[in-house]
Amino acid sequence: MVGAAEATTPMPEPGAGPDYGLRRGVLSPMETLAQSVSTMAPTTTPAATIPLVCALAGDGTWLGYALATAAVLLVALCVAQFARHSSSPGSLYSYASSVLPPWLGATAAWSLLLAYVATGSSVIGGFYHYVNLFMGDASPHKTSAVLLSIGVTAVSMWIAYRDVKISARLMLWTEAVSISLIVILVIVVLVRHGAHLDWQQLRLQHMTGSGLRLGLVLALFSFVGFESATTLGSEAREPLKTIPRAVIQSAVLAGVFFTLIAYAEVLGFRSVGQDLGASPAPMRVLAEVGGLPVLGLLIDIGVLVSLFAGTLACITAAARVLLLMAHNGLAHASLRTTHARNETPGRAVLVTGLAALLPVVVLAARGASGLDVYGWMGSLATYGFIVTYALVCIALPRYLRNHGAFRRRAQIISWMACGAMVLALVGNLYPVPEGPYGKLPYIYLAFLFAGLVWFAIRGRSATPLLAEAED
Repeated sequence: MVGAAEATTPMPEPGAGPDYGLRRGVLSPMETLAQSVSTMAPTTTPAATIPLVCALAGDGTWLGYALATAAVLLVALCVAQFARHSSSPGSLYSYASSVLPPWLGATAAWSLLLAYVATGSSVIGGFYHYVNLFMGDASPHKTSAVLLSIGVTAVSMWIAYRDVKISARLMLWTEAVSISLIVILVIVVLVRHGAHLDWQQLRLQHMTGSGLRLGLVLALFSFVGFESATTLGSEAREPLKTIPRAVIQSAVLAGVFFTLIAYAEVLGFRSVGQDLGASPAPMRVLAEVGGLPVLGLLIDIGVLVSLFAGTLACITAAARVLLLMAHNGLAHASLRTTHARNETPGRAVLVTGLAALLPVVVLAARGASGLDVYGWMGSLATYGFIVTYALVCIALPRYLRNHGAFRRRAQIISWMACGAMVLALVGNLYPVPEGPYGKLPYIYLAFLFAGLVWFAIRGRSATPLLAEAED
């Protein structure tokens, strides 16, 4: 029996970290890529985020996404450098902690955990918005937002607890179908427009510098989570090869997709004289422009499914970050455990799922719309992602020196990527956002302060196991 077990257990790849009780080498390259793609939930961007960017940047919407793609690609190149040398479920947190001072490592950990959890809350809000959008087409009665939020979170938690391979395959197929429908629609719209360019967009008419800056910051939200394949460091097949590829591929593919869709949406809405920034269902309008109204309905269904896949992806990623935090003393030791049969971090899944659900339930019970929750929690998540990305970029040069792989080009890329994240953070903070958005930086700082206080109380016990992960 022992010999049979040894014959079927994948051998660790040289440089790969410990498995922490997770199932090693179970995910294919496509399933690994699906984790990053689903966390971004790209199908929701044409329906929910591009209209908001257009309201700010106007004809420069496509340019905002092109610039956001360049910034994210710089970060992706930095993350890929780390992922080529080590892998662990802690992803960016473990990268930063391996070379930065302990308190900055703790900052990366708590920021990344908040980012994934808040993104989960955001897509849960988007989910109950779209369910009621469909219910409104068939019936004037709305389903309880609280019940819808509990339902989608419970199903996502069950799948994340049951089997990571089931999770990855489900996310892969749901996003693939939805994105394919959107690409078909865009091709139809461009063909109906004829073989000529929209010079009004390309000449950036009706665009201001401040509008582009604010739109660029918002466009970055479409990309957050592109690196979440790194949380599968113990479960991906040949992680030192497949994870770097997945990170770069997700950034490039998403950037091309978002930029093309932004161009097509602005073009389509101009052709019918409607305002993209004020449309509650932009893909339905675009389908009418393309002469395929049924496609708009199918895409809206795809958005709904994509929001579910995004919820699942965020819980999957957050649970693995929390698992490593528990191993390194940053979270309660009970969260280190994994299910003996499923080989998933069951307790961490439960905690992160409930953490994502709680703010949505509170806000929904107070009457907040799904789109408001989507915007508020997504913006909160952006602070965590930007700070974590910046810390990882700062850590890269020293990390490469420690591994004998330093190149001058890598240092230049890390400086450029860090500079882009600093500019994005400033763009989020100035001018001071109005209403609830102005309170989000304080919520992030309060959460981070609490995490660092916990780190100080634990007596800096958050570092010993990181050395193991690197060996």
